Amino acid sequence: QVQLVESGGAPVQPGKSLRLTCSVSGFSLNDHAIAWFRQAPGKERVAVSCYSAAGRNAFYFYSVEGRFTTFKGDAENAVHLQMNSLQDGDTGVYTCARLKYHRCYNYGSDHEYDYWGQGTQVTVGP
Repeated sequence: QVQLVESGGAPVQPGKSLRLTCSVSGFSLNDHAIAWFRQAPGKERVAVSCYSAAGRNAFYFYSVEGRFTTFKGDAENAVHLQMNSLQDGDTGVYTCARLKYHRCYNYGSDHEYDYWGQGTQVTVGP
């Protein structure tokens, strides 16, 4: 049974860091790319990062480039999203999702995903 479970969301002050974890089961991270999405209040969901199968490539939304890093843990079936220099605009529900492919093909489109987690809330504020 395929499952994706997010953890690590919390309230955090601007400029601080937070690490999210997407723990997966029922499939191998060598076979599917994993993306992180953010849905801010009143806005559409956007893909902020994509980690290709076996870590061959990583891609980022322009507003998080240089601040966010996605990577796989060494000895775990999980993909992390390290978020540094957090800004108010980073507030939202963060959800990880499994792409149908091993590459980050068209990762900005919801239609390319077959499994989603439930999401974890990140709130950036004073």
